[in-house]
Amino acid sequence: MDDSQLLSAFQELSRPEATAKPRPRMAFDVCQTGVVLRVVLFVEGVLAVAAVFGSGSVTEWLQRFAVTSGAAVPVTAGWLLLTCASERLLARLPSAGQQAFCMALGAIAGLTACALLSVVGMLGSPPWLGGGLAGALLAGVVVTALVLRDKGRMPAETAARLAELQARIRPHFLFNSLNSAIALVREEPARAEHLLEDLSELFRHVLVAKADAATLAEEVQVARHYLDIEQVRFGERLRVQWSIDPDAGKARVPALFLQPLVENAVKHGVEPSPTGADVKVTTQKRGSVVVIKVTNTVPAGQGKPGHGVALDNVRDRLRLLHDVQAQFQTALIDGRYQVRMEVPA
Repeated sequence: MDDSQLLSAFQELSRPEATAKPRPRMAFDVCQTGVVLRVVLFVEGVLAVAAVFGSGSVTEWLQRFAVTSGAAVPVTAGWLLLTCASERLLARLPSAGQQAFCMALGAIAGLTACALLSVVGMLGSPPWLGGGLAGALLAGVVVTALVLRDKGRMPAETAARLAELQARIRPHFLFNSLNSAIALVREEPARAEHLLEDLSELFRHVLVAKADAATLAEEVQVARHYLDIEQVRFGERLRVQWSIDPDAGKARVPALFLQPLVENAVKHGVEPSPTGADVKVTTQKRGSVVVIKVTNTVPAGQGKPGHGVALDNVRDRLRLLHDVQAQFQTALIDGRYQVRMEVPA
């Protein structure tokens, strides 16, 4: 096989099946045994402190604590059971909706506890309003604590997501890049050298990337190396435009967040189209925010369907780094697919 055949063939390795899009998840988890025990102990601790008020002796305190515990433990267990059983429903709601739902259940639990205490004669005239508010407040505190607990585990999850992206630099991409370099060595040695330099720089960034933030300028450079390599493979089919604002380069972004997006543009815009596609990367500083856009034309039929795993990965890591200050939107407008992001400048 001569060099031109080698360059045009681009033998593809078999691609692993795409991972299914992960299902939505709750912002907290009440279904674990350890969580159930901690919540019950927390409620018991609150009741123990509350029973002190109005108790004239240790014996009276113990009696009040025992009676209130007898009413509170069952309704707490019921709250946990209902919340766990509603996991799939809650996963579809935003975080605020999840918390509101749990607080509403907490208010019902508080009213139920008041009713039980009234039945045993502990309360002459049940404080329905106070009981409902107390139940909602306790539920809100528990949910907030669980959300903070989950966020405390996020660094490990971020490292895992970064490892996933590092693994997504697909083996066939490396194979094709080296294949291209071999084909260019005799005819265009300078171009082959440039390709190998791009490949070396790309994998250097990929292998040393850590879970902390990088600068936007660094991520743009990684994306440039990637697209320069793919340019050799696709030639005129890949038409790249850059519109980079130097003032936006210092913005903090997750490591390896831009390369998966331009890879997505190549995979769904260039690969399926005989005529190729236009890929445009834009960064712009607007006051206190930096706007980043990755746009690509799509073939008729919108190209090959994907699972959105890379998009979900980037979206989640952006929100983890910048919380509500990060914006991530996708849209298909007039035959162009656009990913638009905003981060603090």
